[in-house]
Amino acid sequence: MKSTASFLCACVLCLGIGSAVQDTTTTTTTSHTSAKQDIKNAGHDTKNAAKDVGHATKKTTKKVVHKGAAKTEEGAEKVKVKTAPQ
Repeated sequence: MKSTASFLCACVLCLGIGSAVQDTTTTTTTSHTSAKQDIKNAGHDTKNAAKDVGHATKKTTKKVVHKGAAKTEEGAEKVKVKTAPQ
């Protein structure tokens, strides 16, 4: 039973490797871009990534400032209640 399972695993592995080799020999790259275009694309991607980071930073900062202001107001209210004459 154990040898049968080992044999089946070996067959599947051989078939998988054989089909992978066959696939890689027939596949070719369809787009041939020049080095200049690659550099341009990298520049555009970097620009877009920097924009995304900037927008995320702005959003997070805004959330933190608003939450901090709300907590400060909450703390001031507690102090006001505790120090009010009774």
